[in-house]
Amino acid sequence: MLSATAATGNKPEIILHNAQITTLDKRMPTASAVAISGGRFLAVGSDADIMRMAGPATRVIDGRRRRVIPGLIDSHIHIIRGGLNYNMELRWDGIPSLAEAMRRLKDQVDRTPAPQWVRVVGGFTEQQFAEKRLPTLEEINAVAPDTPVFILHLYDRALLNRAALKAAGYTKDTPNPPGGLIVRGKNGEPTGLMLAEPNALLLYSALARGPKLPYDYQVNSTRHFMRELNRLGVTSAIDAGGGFQNYPDDYKVIEDLHKENQLTVRIAYNLFTQKAKEELSDFKRWTGMVKPGQGDDFYRHNGAGEMLVFSAADFEDFRQPRPEMPANMEQDLEEVVRLLAQNRWPFRLHATYDETISRALDTFEKVNRDIPFNGLHWFFDHAETISDRNIERIAKLGGGVAIQHRMAYQGEYFVERYGQKAAERTPPFKRMLEMGVQVGVGTDATRVASHDPWNALYWLTTGKTVGGQRLYPTSNVVDRETALRLYTQANTWFSNEEGTKGQIKAGQLADLAVLSQDYFAVPEEDIRQIVSSLTVVGGRVVYAADDFSSLDSPIPPAMPDWSPVRKYDGYYKARKSETSHLQDLHRQALAACGCSTACGVHGHAHGRAASAPTADNGGFWGALGCSCWAA
Repeated sequence: MLSATAATGNKPEIILHNAQITTLDKRMPTASAVAISGGRFLAVGSDADIMRMAGPATRVIDGRRRRVIPGLIDSHIHIIRGGLNYNMELRWDGIPSLAEAMRRLKDQVDRTPAPQWVRVVGGFTEQQFAEKRLPTLEEINAVAPDTPVFILHLYDRALLNRAALKAAGYTKDTPNPPGGLIVRGKNGEPTGLMLAEPNALLLYSALARGPKLPYDYQVNSTRHFMRELNRLGVTSAIDAGGGFQNYPDDYKVIEDLHKENQLTVRIAYNLFTQKAKEELSDFKRWTGMVKPGQGDDFYRHNGAGEMLVFSAADFEDFRQPRPEMPANMEQDLEEVVRLLAQNRWPFRLHATYDETISRALDTFEKVNRDIPFNGLHWFFDHAETISDRNIERIAKLGGGVAIQHRMAYQGEYFVERYGQKAAERTPPFKRMLEMGVQVGVGTDATRVASHDPWNALYWLTTGKTVGGQRLYPTSNVVDRETALRLYTQANTWFSNEEGTKGQIKAGQLADLAVLSQDYFAVPEEDIRQIVSSLTVVGGRVVYAADDFSSLDSPIPPAMPDWSPVRKYDGYYKARKSETSHLQDLHRQALAACGCSTACGVHGHAHGRAASAPTADNGGFWGALGCSCWAA
């Protein structure tokens, strides 16, 4: 039977049939075929019904009984900033051992010409490695004696080799910035370890000292990052701005690609203030330049945030005590939120801790009494420790919460500081749904976590970290269909595009992914290995592989020619033939890890935190304290 809203009389440009289609349309939850015309789904139904619609010019694609889902939507990703830098970055995302990560690092060092740096910029955690540790500075200097190397681990630390320290100009006279620590040796010289305590500005600033790609290379880099997202089934993204991402200057690349019809991911972008104490002037200027929703289905403005004011920014480094927001937070935030509400700008606010959320809600409720939000879409990002009371307050104000799988990368550190019980609802996404709050899902890629949506779907449905630790009981995980809906249809609320996309339904934008494995049938550990074999955006094939490779239109090779992207895929996915090899690799790595256990708190000398929880949220490394530094 055809979808009730299917148009008649039009001949489709594309028909995909012989597939297992999960539509997320409750009126027709499953189908085997779909017709596409004019960039939208024309009809959804059985093979027999849809194939009758074919005309002489219709491209017919055999789905080979693969699982088909709506294109994935990431509601919080730094895609614009990530695209500008993607070709320069060696990704350790998903790599199962430090040995393999270091092999790739050495290989990239050998191929990178002076004065370029080798950058590993987030998207991984030491917990994913069989060795459960980071490399030491000695190991990094050994493989890279002359080439600058910068490694960012989450937002807690950066490792710079001697060549990077020299290239960036760090000396014994370089002062520690507020909230950051340059670790020094006995001679006062920087060792190469930089710590966020908890402000990550030191880490960003160090990275910003490296060379940048020229404009043409940034264009190419952005296209490759979008193609990587397409490979994973992502068709839309809400860009959450970012530090060192100035509007409109740093948006030229993405805007030019949009003008040239080369976007393969739909982007709704938020504007992120860049300088403390000048936030209000930023938003006054921007509200005069652009309106929410301005643009089209491929590139559109989405409002303010995730940084609204610097005084309200709490940092998600669970290796450090929770930061206390300054007394001027409410005043600063109120000025900006009043301006946004007056101009009917949607807004989002980064908030990790319940204490920050409570104070922000005090401000939002105050503004709402004077300028009713009345359906204005606003929401918190992250909210790992939010209480039921604050969930209730958000629901009453008509807001939402955009969650990300940051705990999949930092869950072990949270447990070490606060204990397993406290970690069971970080964040309590199932409780949010029960209490009527709008909930969407994303990654917060590319630095604090990886861009792979399948890791996020794995985390939502299993409650496990990428290191294998189970964080959540069954009461705080969701079934696979609910998780998929949160990553598609639910995310459209966060960009004011409800009913436009997120389902395979006649009239909606024709975005879909044909999966390499059946998401609904594979064992839970295999969810993380899924990719897309065929990705369609607006009725256009933007990525094709495996059985569908003849439909692919490759983009120009990554620039420059030494780019890590030329040699390695983005997110590492294990092939079936590698399974036994990976198991052997894990066993060998664990057996070879001869870490000292002299420190009474750390299990390794390389920086694992305390296993003893503490009730003191402001304490350091739990009740026992710590006598060693991570390297």
